[in-house]
Amino acid sequence: MWIRALLSAAVAFGAAVSFVSGASAADGKFPIYLSMSYVGNGWQSEATNMISAMAKYYGDKIDLHIQVAGPVVQRQIQQINSMVQAGAKAIVVYPISPTALNAAIKHACDNGVVVFAYDSRVTEPCAYNVHPDQYQLAVTAATWAAERMHHKGNVLLVTGVPGTTVDTDRNRGFREVIAKNPQMKIIGEVNGMWSLAIVEKVITEFMATHKWSDIDGIIGAGGGWTAWQKEQAAGIKKLTVYATDATNATRVAMLPVGSIPDATPPYAPMGAPAISLDSTPMTGALALKLALQVLEGKKVPKDTVVPLDIVSSENIKLCKEGSWKEMKEGCNVFDPKVINTDYGDNIFSPETPEIGLKAAMFGEPEPRE
Repeated sequence: MWIRALLSAAVAFGAAVSFVSGASAADGKFPIYLSMSYVGNGWQSEATNMISAMAKYYGDKIDLHIQVAGPVVQRQIQQINSMVQAGAKAIVVYPISPTALNAAIKHACDNGVVVFAYDSRVTEPCAYNVHPDQYQLAVTAATWAAERMHHKGNVLLVTGVPGTTVDTDRNRGFREVIAKNPQMKIIGEVNGMWSLAIVEKVITEFMATHKWSDIDGIIGAGGGWTAWQKEQAAGIKKLTVYATDATNATRVAMLPVGSIPDATPPYAPMGAPAISLDSTPMTGALALKLALQVLEGKKVPKDTVVPLDIVSSENIKLCKEGSWKEMKEGCNVFDPKVINTDYGDNIFSPETPEIGLKAAMFGEPEPRE
């Protein structure tokens, strides 16, 4: 299953890159550049697919170019400066730092370039930000977990990509909630880089020196699904309380046992106790759409806060078809056969009817009405 998922991700990401590389700015389209930072997880691949799908939907207006800086601030600064020199009209960026890019962003703005940051924020006033409230996300998730733990017990904290506002804001929220519950204690902290594969590795390493009976809850950037499958393998019936991510592996495990009759372990419903909320991978596509609106002379807010998609064991609902209409009606988890294990299920937004499941998986937009 992992091999199939990784191959699908590679195909989808490759399709996105090949699509943009052949575009020409000579046809009157707006040259828009995407600067990606860390790409070692399914969320980033999925977000890139959705950005590419949005660009295809507005293919008569957008000439999109994708570049990857990796988790290196200086490389992303150089990349942004090069984009300005290459004639970019807009730059959409996943920033590795909220402040280190500011001079490069200000330089871009001074040269008439529209700059949008998505998911992780930047502090340069001329830039636009599109993101969920990461602090509130963490507080909501940790509060739910604390209640299910009866406000006591040991917590394993899983962190994400260091330096981003996403990781900083979430960790602050997680720690504040735990601090308000004196009988709750963080007994371990591991860095999962928002990658299901890395999370599995670091939790396995942590548990080599701990017992599952030592852990009452896992809070942070992944970890529930890894814990649950290991607990099931060990014959443990009471699964660990978990918050937060929105990967399909996690949400499938949250479904009642038997919800997907032909699903086979480890990608099968477990009735696991969890709250699932995370950054939506559509923020980059929304940033691209808003950047186009600014280029066309429309006014948009400098700060667009995307609502949280809160799914728990109480309101989880299987998508039977995965259609945009079905997602609009409230389904929030997919059959393992139709989406990659480490891709987020929280892809629906009324603000982006141009993209759906096909966009997330294959970089293809919804049909025009």
